[in-house]
Amino acid sequence: MSDITKLKGAGFHTVKSIMLIHPKKLRGLKGFSEAKVDKVLSAAKQLVFGDTQFMTAANFLDVREAVFRITTGSKELDAILGGGIESQQLTEIHGEYRTGKSQLCMTMSISAQMPNEDTGYSGGKVIYIDTEGAFQPERLEGICDRFNVDYSAALNNIYFCRAYNSEQLRNLMVEVGAILAQEAGVVRLLIVDSIMATFRADYCGRGELADRQQQLNQLLSSIKNLAEEWNVVVLMTNQMSSDPGATMSFVSDPKKPVGGHILAHAVQTRLYLRKGSGEQRYAKLVCSARFSEKDACFALTEGGVASAE
Repeated sequence: MSDITKLKGAGFHTVKSIMLIHPKKLRGLKGFSEAKVDKVLSAAKQLVFGDTQFMTAANFLDVREAVFRITTGSKELDAILGGGIESQQLTEIHGEYRTGKSQLCMTMSISAQMPNEDTGYSGGKVIYIDTEGAFQPERLEGICDRFNVDYSAALNNIYFCRAYNSEQLRNLMVEVGAILAQEAGVVRLLIVDSIMATFRADYCGRGELADRQQQLNQLLSSIKNLAEEWNVVVLMTNQMSSDPGATMSFVSDPKKPVGGHILAHAVQTRLYLRKGSGEQRYAKLVCSARFSEKDACFALTEGGVASAE
């Protein structure tokens, strides 16, 4: 087996992907001695960065011209996000059950396929990883009708996988990388619904918390590398838990997203969803490197997430 075959089997499909990971992962591959790893990294560094890894902020701004946004289906929600959910970063939405997290994911699995003449977005395929069993392809028919998209064609543009445990979820990132490499520029959205469900089931109690967070950190790092390398939008949902200490500190909302500081530091954008009256829902932008905290109202309809009337 050639070295290139081994690298691809481990999830490294481009020279840049080698530069995004710690050298110890390469040293763990069979037949890769420390000397060989140093040689591979040296060659990869020269190909990717040249003589220096630095660039001016002006050059980095030019690089970010490739960033695009995918609409959520709601004009109000898009507005607080600067036009939709942005590529090359991790976006997390959290909230209680029935707040519209999975509905937003399914809506965007269709909206991501639609070109947008105003922004120049060309549309593309979707990778959808479901860890809770919430994905229902039948639900997409009403969303397709709303957007005037062919239902059968839309289903064929979605790569779907049901993940049952955290180990499988982590290993799936190798397959995700292979799909992105095979269809570079075609797949535009990666959905993980939800990021913490399998970890909460697999790791119980404080005794396993440190191990859980370490494994979670490695997974998030892999997803972030994929988002940056292949310029895709990443949308992750997250669950909520009760905070026993909140009442003692007079916090108005005793619920908090699970995942702790590891998840909070990994994502660039966080949305908190709340229930309203009927099918009305509220979203609060609680974390963004670019925008201030804002609120928006949207609705859950037969056609998915839509603007509130």
